[in-house]
Amino acid sequence: SDAAYHLTYMLSAEVPSQPPTGRRRGVVMAFLMLAMSLAAIEGTIVATAMPSIVASVGGFEYYAWVFAAFLLAQATSTPLYGRLADAHGRKPVLLAGIALFMLGSALCGFATSMPLLVAFRVLQGFGAGAVYPMVTTLVGDLYEVKDRGMAQAYLSNVWGVSAVVGPLLGGALVQHAHWGWVFWFNVPFGLAAIVGLGVYLHESVKRTDSRIDVLGAALMFVAIGGLMLFLTQGALWGPAATIAIVVVACAAGTAFVRRQLGSVAPLIGFDLWRDPLILLADATTFMGGMLMIGLITYSPTYVQGVMGYSPTVAGLALTAMSVGWPLASAVAGRLVVPFGPANTARVGGIAALIGGAMYLAVTPERGPWWVAASSLAVGVGLGFIMTTTIVTIQSSVGWQRRGSATAGNMLMRLLGNSVGAATLGAVLNLALVRRSAGAGQAVIEEVQALLEPAGGRVAADPGTLALLASSLHSVYVGVFVIAVLICLLAWLIPRGRRLA
Repeated sequence: SDAAYHLTYMLSAEVPSQPPTGRRRGVVMAFLMLAMSLAAIEGTIVATAMPSIVASVGGFEYYAWVFAAFLLAQATSTPLYGRLADAHGRKPVLLAGIALFMLGSALCGFATSMPLLVAFRVLQGFGAGAVYPMVTTLVGDLYEVKDRGMAQAYLSNVWGVSAVVGPLLGGALVQHAHWGWVFWFNVPFGLAAIVGLGVYLHESVKRTDSRIDVLGAALMFVAIGGLMLFLTQGALWGPAATIAIVVVACAAGTAFVRRQLGSVAPLIGFDLWRDPLILLADATTFMGGMLMIGLITYSPTYVQGVMGYSPTVAGLALTAMSVGWPLASAVAGRLVVPFGPANTARVGGIAALIGGAMYLAVTPERGPWWVAASSLAVGVGLGFIMTTTIVTIQSSVGWQRRGSATAGNMLMRLLGNSVGAATLGAVLNLALVRRSAGAGQAVIEEVQALLEPAGGRVAADPGTLALLASSLHSVYVGVFVIAVLICLLAWLIPRGRRLA
């Protein structure tokens, strides 16, 4: 399941020898699920609302950065929170993360420009980086081995429900209220989670020294952030700025790799990639992250901007992926051991390829049902791929490395999300610039008007509609290429390897 994908850190700090049982444990579990739902729902609810947000504040050229900035901050901060929890315990780290997430959410709702929204999304992402791992770890602390499967199933339900509710809620909020409520609605639920966990969750921690590689995380942030800037803004900023971005990104990336290779507690365990199965699993996960964010980001834009449907319909089209994913995950979880990771990964690769090809054939005349069917196929593919890769990795290493191996796989997915958002955003921007024949900002404003929940399409220029449709088609060409690569990587997984 998707929730099982999220990392349980193996922490050295001491926790209560007798975890709470009965009613208090159930109450704590409920508040942990509430905290997880805040982060789980964020991606899909914002994706559905983004066309309306862009229509309101402008800055269409920064569209992809709203997603990429959040994911980059989350990816680079997640390993740090695990180290902080080693030294200070899970509870304070989780509460601080929820508070930071709430602050970022509140500020996002007040953003008056796209650059401001991107900056506040970075803050929100730093908060989300604590929520995922700490909730999963605390669930492991609360329940003994025989009950952990059931507890993880509860978290799986959170992800499943959030994936379905998010697009619908996002569409309804922007259609009937101010788009800021997409972010503000987090605040009361976050406060409830903080109060509930503060009262009912008790943790006995022996504080220990834990190495926290802040510099390593900062280097990774600069390296990947520089790459993303180069992809999305390089063509707009001129050669001098582009060269400077590339130099800084390469220098930071080189320093990061050297630091990781020489570290006793690296953020990314490069040594694990000596096993070809783990290397292929992480590479497939990375590409799966790119595919997922491409559809989450641009499916609502096509349905709302090109086809002319409401945000709610756009959300429903995206929900199909969220339905296919958990169903496929459940099937893959049962098949991966008896049939082997190669076979289940190939099923996922074929389904992803079919979905990518269907997106390549999207036209306004085919309507939102075609988008929904395409999303469903991709969701089935990702469900098989993600479940297969995480189970394969966890079964290929010993207990002592399982935490770091799982962390690395989670990080690859998040990095795939970040790079995918930036790469496909660059494809869209370049397509708009080249096909608008130098019309520049005037065309961007016309495209933004198409994304209004109502009224913006009445006087829409057919040429602008065709421009947006053809530019998004370029994005879907990129989506198809990513799906092809996923299928190829899945086919490279050796069939001789079985999981014990």
